[in-house]
Amino acid sequence: MEAGNHTEVSEFLLMGLSEDPELQPLLFGVFLSMYLVTVLGNLLIILTISYDSHLYTLMYFFLSNLSFVDICFISTTIPKMLMNIQTQSKDISYIGCLSQVYFFMVFAGMDSFLLTVMAYDRFVAICHPLHYVVIMNPRLCCILVLMFWSVIFSVSLFHILLMVQLTFCIGTEIPHFFCELAQVLKVACSDTLINNISLYVATALLLVFPLTGILFSYSQIVSSLMRVGTSESKYKAFSTCGSHLSVISLFYGTGVGVYLSSAVTHSSQRSSIASVMYTVVTPMLNPFIYSLRNKDVKGALGRLLRRTASCL
Repeated sequence: MEAGNHTEVSEFLLMGLSEDPELQPLLFGVFLSMYLVTVLGNLLIILTISYDSHLYTLMYFFLSNLSFVDICFISTTIPKMLMNIQTQSKDISYIGCLSQVYFFMVFAGMDSFLLTVMAYDRFVAICHPLHYVVIMNPRLCCILVLMFWSVIFSVSLFHILLMVQLTFCIGTEIPHFFCELAQVLKVACSDTLINNISLYVATALLLVFPLTGILFSYSQIVSSLMRVGTSESKYKAFSTCGSHLSVISLFYGTGVGVYLSSAVTHSSQRSSIASVMYTVVTPMLNPFIYSLRNKDVKGALGRLLRRTASCL
């Protein structure tokens, strides 16, 4: 292949999940369905929380933000994949690839942050209920969310600025269904040492540290309940945390599983298929987990649907 720098490379080739022509209609139907379910499900969660005054608490404020981020998260990758399947094309423009890398990092980082804050919210509510209003000040939490948006935007922009310094070969193929930073770095024609170091630092900052915070929060919750909690209070506390724990397990479990499998196997296709779990399946299941396991959300959702039905 003819080498060239990034100013000469106008597009990349996304190899997708399968090159079998007979599978393309099936993949299109499956991923279109999953995308629509994800968007509609998360929009319903946002509308339910906005509609019902009983859910005007910090926990549900963070949940509505999580639903918004999940919609943006899946919209970063799936529409382009569906377009390529429909047009029988593998092309993605250089700018389009940069955009996917940037927004994928932004929304993955925000997912991680929101899950961490929600864990801390449960920790304060269960372990320090008398100080909850002081510690979890709504104004302070809003400022915290805005600050993290700023941080993740800056971190992602830093990676993009490093990425535009790389050179790529004409006709570069990315063995994935979207432009994931780690996969793009593997196909670069120039040295990526600084990029890889920055990626490891960002992973620690945006994933490892938040996960550590989540584990600490829940270890304190369990410890506190084991010491002083009655059977009824333990059941109530664990039931309120159940939905959040399910989402955390899904998000981090699938994410870690993908990177462990990619380290063990050399099959790019297997790694791409595994990536579907945390890029598509997790955002799709979040609304169902919170609506089916959370009594407050189920009640508010029922009231919203009844009111909507009565207006028709």
